[in-house]
Amino acid sequence: MKREQLRTYFIMGSTDASAPLDVLEQALAAGVTLFQFREKQLTGAAYEQFARDCQARCKQYGVPFIVNDDVALAVKLQADGVHVGQSDMAATAARALFDGILGVSAHNEAEIAKAIADGADYVGIGPIFATTSKPDAEVPCGVEKLQAMHEAFPALPKVAIGGISHANVEAVRATGVDGVAVISAIAGAKDVASAVKAFNL
Repeated sequence: MKREQLRTYFIMGSTDASAPLDVLEQALAAGVTLFQFREKQLTGAAYEQFARDCQARCKQYGVPFIVNDDVALAVKLQADGVHVGQSDMAATAARALFDGILGVSAHNEAEIAKAIADGADYVGIGPIFATTSKPDAEVPCGVEKLQAMHEAFPALPKVAIGGISHANVEAVRATGVDGVAVISAIAGAKDVASAVKAFNL
């Protein structure tokens, strides 16, 4: 993958917006550089169809489509990538099953080092700030710790996640990481296009 694809990384599921497919279309048109399908409510045929609908929109705009956690779905849809957390399928197992982009969530240097050894193409570091998008999130690490982790592994592409907003995005980008991952600040925005463009600055 290209590091610049992480610049403005939008993550969304069906419950994150009142009209999620419309929001995704607006976000893609406004310039998000990567999209992660993170669905926690739909199941069965509805779950797969929503994924396919999101994927189709990403293809239309040439934006990579990443599946959160569900390696089997990523394989079935021939997604561009899959992202696994520390409590999901092991990265080594995901890599054995899937040959696209592999992202791994990490909260400290040890987890980053293991992700590299396991074949990750990038890591998502966070939460940086307190977040309401993930009830069981780890303790926020802040920008100083984020910068230290970035400097410890300069060759690995990294995206910061967790509580990132227009008010703090400049401080996050100043650490040198490749991008920011956002859920509610885009999905819940009154003006999606303006929200995306503000993150892209």
